[in-house]
Amino acid sequence: MTRSPQYEDILNMTPAEMRAQIRSSAYTGQTAGFAKGNLQANLAILEGSLADEFLEFCDRNSQPCPLVGVSGRGNPLMPGLGDIDIRTDIPSYNIYRHGVLTDTVHDISDLWNDQMVAFALGCSFTFERALANAGIPMKHIKANKTVPMYSTSIDLEPVGAFSGTMVVSMRAVPKDLVDKAVEITDGFPHAHGKPVHIGDGAAIGISDLNAVDWGEPTEFDDGDVPVFWACGVTPQNVLQASKPPLCITHTPGRMLVTDVPEDVPPLVDRDLFSAA
Repeated sequence: MTRSPQYEDILNMTPAEMRAQIRSSAYTGQTAGFAKGNLQANLAILEGSLADEFLEFCDRNSQPCPLVGVSGRGNPLMPGLGDIDIRTDIPSYNIYRHGVLTDTVHDISDLWNDQMVAFALGCSFTFERALANAGIPMKHIKANKTVPMYSTSIDLEPVGAFSGTMVVSMRAVPKDLVDKAVEITDGFPHAHGKPVHIGDGAAIGISDLNAVDWGEPTEFDDGDVPVFWACGVTPQNVLQASKPPLCITHTPGRMLVTDVPEDVPPLVDRDLFSAA
C-alpha cells in the first residue's frame, strides 16, 4: 500500500511537484517552510460587485493585504503565479456563508462559478527563509506547527462592506536579533513588510500569547521578544464581519505555493480583473 505523503516527504519538492500532491488531495497539511525561495500566498475568493470593493480594500490596507495576484472573473487559473488552478491547488479551504464558517474542504471545483474572482495576497511565510538564514530561529517550522496568529485592536481603513481589525502572526525572536528581523522583513513589502508591533501584545489587544486565534502557541526561551507582523488571515476576519453570501479563503497555515521568486514583488495583472 502506498502511504500518503507527509510534511517531511514534500518539504524539498519543487512548487509544481508540491501542487501536484495538493491538487490530488494527497497532501492537505500546513506549508510553512515549503518551496524555499518561492512566494507563498493567502487566498480570498468573492463574487460579483463585492470583488470590486475588496480590490480597493486591499489597495488601502496593503500591509495586511498585499495583493500579489488576481484572477479574471470566472477564471480559476492564475498564470502570473504559476501553473495554478485555484480550485484545487491549496491544501485546505474555508467556506464562509454570511460570515459563518460552514465547511473546510480540499477542493472547491463544485463551488466555483462565473462570477468569482480569486485574490492572492502575500504571506509572511515568504520571508521566513531570509530570517532563518540570518540565524533567527523559526520555532514553528522546526516543530512542524502552524505559526501563532491573533486578532488585534488595530483598525483597518474601511471600504464599502469591508472593515474590521488586523490579524497578526507572531514569532519569538531573541532580543539581540530583533533589529535584524525588522531590517530583513522591511525588504518584503509584498509579504507584509516589517513588524507592526514589538513587545507586549496587550498594546495591540492581545492579552495572552497562549490563547491563539489561529495556529499553535510558540515556546519562548530566555531573552526572546514577541514580534508581530501583519497577517494574511486579516481578510478572513474582515469577511466574517462583512457577511457576504459566500466567500472562500485558505485555511490558516495552508497556503498557495507559487512559482514566483520570494524576493521579487510580482506584477499583478489588473487587466485580467478589469476585463472581467
